[in-house]
Formats: sequence, structure tokens, C-alpha cells
Amino acid sequence: MPAHSQVPPRALADAERSNAATGGRLFVVAAPSGAGKTSLVNAVLEREPRLRVCVSHTTRKPRRQERSGREYHFVDESEFQRMVEAGEFLEWAQVFGNYYGTSRSALQAAFAEQCDVILEIDWQGAEQVRTAQPDCITVFVLPPSRAALAERLRGRRTEADAEIARRLAEAIVDIEHAREFEYVLINDQFERAVDDLQRILRGEAPDLGGPQRPAVQKLMAELLELP
Repeated sequence: MPAHSQVPPRALADAERSNAATGGRLFVVAAPSGAGKTSLVNAVLEREPRLRVCVSHTTRKPRRQERSGREYHFVDESEFQRMVEAGEFLEWAQVFGNYYGTSRSALQAAFAEQCDVILEIDWQGAEQVRTAQPDCITVFVLPPSRAALAERLRGRRTEADAEIARRLAEAIVDIEHAREFEYVLINDQFERAVDDLQRILRGEAPDLGGPQRPAVQKLMAELLELP
């Protein structure tokens, strides 16, 4: 199975029809592992009753206290491959050796409820969704520093040191793609970051648009160790 696929024409057509028929907005939130993306999204979901999250499918093993259908739909690789071949994913990608994907049916079900939808995916998936849904609103979450990113990964206590080191290295690669997103959010103070994400969802955050903001440029230079 290749690392990731292009959105098939049928997925493109179905996604566009689904969104056009309901008027629901699609938000894409991506971040490097450990940046706090899931915590931010969960906090905003508690504040926004008409916002829905699409639970992704993955081939990775559940962590402690995770349940299938809540954090992810956990499937084996053969089932994931079947879904890929059947064109059931709006987007899918390989991340840290495991596969992740968003099913088109889950997205359509959320839109059928006349709700806005938020996807928690990586930059590869975001690229595919932008192709399928050009009007989607994309947000990239940055950690406040490398040290904070490492501390958050260690604080999970769910991975070995070698895995944490690998995730840190790949997180830096992910951060390079922040420039491709419409909004860039710095998760330095959690409550403020939640407020900022909520403002983005409500269309009230022109000050957070684009990676060209001086604060974002400075942070990315530090995270990427640029001169």
C-alpha cells in the first residue's frame, strides 16, 4: 500500500454534493504529534453544539483507555486496504507506520444533521481534503517550543523513548507544512488557544490567518532551527 493516495473522482463528486446540499462547513485541523490538537478540538466541541467530529479509521493499536468508535475506529490492515480499494475514504495516509483515513460516509452523516464538521488529520490528509473540498477551512496547530513538544509526548506515558524520539523528528517535518494552511494557531496557553480555535470556527479570527504573521515566522524558525 503506498504512503497515501489521491482523492478518487467519485469521492470528489460525492463530497462536493454532500456539502452543497446541506450548507455545512468543513474544518480541517492538523498538527504534529504532541501539539495538543485533540485536546483543543475536544474543548471546542463542548462549546459548539452544532459542531461534529468525524472519527477516523486507523490500523494502529489502541492506547490505554482508548475505545473503538470514540477516539478512532480501529481496524486491521486488510480491512483498511479493502476500504481503500472500495473508494470509501475521503482521505487517507500512512503516519508513523500506521494508516489513518476519514470515511466519506461518516462525513456525509454529519452533514446530513445540518452540522459543521471538523476533521483531525495530518498534513497529507489535509492536502487531499483541499482537493476534494476547496472551500474547507484549514488550521495548523503549532507547539510553543521544541521543549514543550517533547514534554507533551513524554507526558503521555504511552510510547517508549525510541518512539518518542522518532515522533519528535517527524514532528519537525510536519511543521514545515504549516505554511500550506489558512490559519496557524500557537498552542502556548491552552484556554487562549481554545478561544482562538473557536474564533476561527466562527469566522472571527482574521488576526490568526496565514503563516506570514511575525510570531508564527519566529516560532517556526525556532522549531525548524533555521538561521
